[in-house]
Amino acid sequence: MQPQNNIRLTNRRKVIIEELRKLHTHPTADELYEVVRKRLPRISLGTVYRNLEFLAGKGIIRKLEIGGTQKRFDGDLDIHQHIRCTECERIDDLPAGTAVTRCDREILENTGYEIIERRVEFIGICPACRARRAGEGPGHSGVVDTH
Repeated sequence: MQPQNNIRLTNRRKVIIEELRKLHTHPTADELYEVVRKRLPRISLGTVYRNLEFLAGKGIIRKLEIGGTQKRFDGDLDIHQHIRCTECERIDDLPAGTAVTRCDREILENTGYEIIERRVEFIGICPACRARRAGEGPGHSGVVDTH
């Protein structure tokens, strides 16, 4: 991994980035800390927090400040949006689509603004929670969880 944005990528930062990019769950700092600690047993939670903030500030990772949840982090810098389950707080990626690109063009034409980042929040109920709800009806005692 080459230094990006003229920053020094220490071993700790490299491990944090590598582990974050392996995950597609958009972990909190605490969740990522538990994963990173397996490779770097002496790393502190504070070090993980500071490095996540630093890396997000440099544009190497993305910090998600989605309403109703703790800050989460995403190693995928490709253009995409997120959808959050209101019941379990799970966050999934939505692929980039032409509708978003068309919207960017319309905003530029109507306001003169060039879009450099979007923060659109989609909210819904994930498939696992929908299945759990369906299973809670009369006469069913099982819980379905695909997380």
